[in-house]
Amino acid sequence: MTDTANTHALQSDLEIVRNLTWANAQSLSEAHDLLLEQAAISRRKASANPLARYGQKAFSQNDEDGITLEILRRLGLTQGTYAEYGVGNGLENNTLILASLGWKGFWVGGESLAFDVSQARRLRYLRDWITLENLYHLTLQGLQYLQVATPDVVSLDLDGNDYHFVEALLRESVLPSLFIVEYNAKFIPPTRFVMPYNATHQWDGSDYYGASLTAFVELFKEFGYRLVCCNAQTGSNAFFVKEEAAGLFADVPQNIMDIYVEPRFYLYRKYGHPVSPQTVAALVQ
Repeated sequence: MTDTANTHALQSDLEIVRNLTWANAQSLSEAHDLLLEQAAISRRKASANPLARYGQKAFSQNDEDGITLEILRRLGLTQGTYAEYGVGNGLENNTLILASLGWKGFWVGGESLAFDVSQARRLRYLRDWITLENLYHLTLQGLQYLQVATPDVVSLDLDGNDYHFVEALLRESVLPSLFIVEYNAKFIPPTRFVMPYNATHQWDGSDYYGASLTAFVELFKEFGYRLVCCNAQTGSNAFFVKEEAAGLFADVPQNIMDIYVEPRFYLYRKYGHPVSPQTVAALVQ
């Protein structure tokens, strides 16, 4: 066989290997997501908290969307306003589902959005690195845009100083009907952990971030809120409502351990079709 023939044969073999590798990778990815979905369904069904069983994913990272919608249904909120702190590039977060229902809101974050928000009629984006020094100023800008004293829903996920930001908002009378926060699920109740405030903190992928569920429960209780759910799929987000609405959540356990979800940080590699910036841009028009 000539050198040229050998070269062609080698290239052909490499192409076959590449195709097989890609096919195997696709199969493994699909199997991963299928197993993850089945596990998530099982966890929701087995949860001691009936509210967790409503978990579903649309635009949230995990199953937060379904829980949010059920809480709002119980609260009787069909239209309203929202604020979210920490939204990434705008294609995956906890309030896009509200935008899809015609709600009006504002986002605050440090990243560029994946779509043009300048012409949006129902969303304002305040791009800035959030600190305790500028948090309320940014919030006031958002509230002026919404023309409300406080949004109906607030979500906050900033991978670090979350506890300190939540406390600051509550003390400034930002008191929504539903407050969603990321908690550090590594710290099992009654363990109390709060990361010391650091204005320049950037999450390094370790367990050094945020606050434990117990710390958040204690903080929210001070302002008349109660914990009603943690998302069953991953144990990342906790949902708090005002104590005055407790009767609407009589089926929710009182024991924090029946609501707490341990860290299950397994994410989908692909979930349905990818979110298009055009889709999100259309939702906020």
